[in-house]
Amino acid sequence: MADIQSCYVNVDGINTHYLEAGQPKGEAPTVALLHSGEFGGCAEISWEYTIPALAEHFHVVAPDWLGFGRTDKVYDFADQRTRVYRHMSRFFEVVGIDSADFIGNSMGGSNLARIIADPPPVLPVRSAILCSGGGFTPLTEERKTLLAYDGTADTMRDLLHAMLEDPKWGDDADYVARRQEMALMPGAFECASAPRLKRPEPEKQDDKASAQSFGIPDNTVYENVQVPVLIIAGENDPLREPGYSSQLADRIPHNEHHVYENCGHCPNIEHAERFNADAIDFLKRVHAQLPQTNQG
Repeated sequence: MADIQSCYVNVDGINTHYLEAGQPKGEAPTVALLHSGEFGGCAEISWEYTIPALAEHFHVVAPDWLGFGRTDKVYDFADQRTRVYRHMSRFFEVVGIDSADFIGNSMGGSNLARIIADPPPVLPVRSAILCSGGGFTPLTEERKTLLAYDGTADTMRDLLHAMLEDPKWGDDADYVARRQEMALMPGAFECASAPRLKRPEPEKQDDKASAQSFGIPDNTVYENVQVPVLIIAGENDPLREPGYSSQLADRIPHNEHHVYENCGHCPNIEHAERFNADAIDFLKRVHAQLPQTNQG
C-alpha cells in the first residue's frame, strides 16, 4: 500500500491541499491528477483507487482545485475559470513541478482538455489522460439530479446513482458518508453551488457566462492539441452525449481511445483496476519515447 501524504502549500495566499505519493520528485516522472467537480468532489475521493497503483511507478501529486476539497473556499464570480486555472498553474510552480503527465476526471478532464487545446498550455502538460472529460455536456435528467443535491444523505445517494453505473456505490452507507463529509466541509457547498447563480436577464448564446453553462456546444479546438492523449470513457456515461469520446478521438491528434462497457461517468472509480492498467501502460510507452532529460 502506498504511503500517501496529505500536504498543504501557500499559493499566493491560498491554502492549497494536495496528496503526494510514490517515488521521490525528480527520481521518477511526475503524474498529476485533477479531480471531478460534483458536490463533494476532491482528490481523495476521485483518486483513492488510482494513487496506490500509480505510486508504484511514478511520483504522484493530486491537488484539490480552488474551492474544492481541503483547499481554501474561494469563488470568483467575475471570471472563475481564469482564476481556477491561474491558481492551479501557480500551484505547480510553487511546488517545483515543471513537467508532468496529467490525468483528469470529469471536470478535471474537461479543464485539462481545454488547457491542452490552447497552446502553450497554462499547466506543464507532457501527456494527458482524459477520463470522462471534454465534449458536450447536456442537461440530462442525471445531471439535474447532481445539481439538485441539497446537503442530505438522500440526495447524495441520488447523485451517486445518477453518476455511477453500479448502484452499489449509492447503496453503500459508509461511502455515502465519506462523500457527505467532503461535500459539507465549510464553504464546499457554496462553492459548488455558485456556478448555478445567474443574473436575472436573458443570456445570449455567445455570452461568456452562457458559454460556461450546461447544454452549450463545446467550442474547444481539439485539433490544436500537441501532446499524446489517452481518452477513456464509460459506455453508459449519462452526463455526456452518446459517442462524444469517439468525436474527441477523431479530432485530437496522437490519441488512443478506450470505451469501458458497463461503466458510467467515472471509469477511474467504477473499473479502477482496468483504468490503472491502461493508464500505466500508456504512460510507460509515452516515457519510453522521451529523452531521459525530459522525464523528471
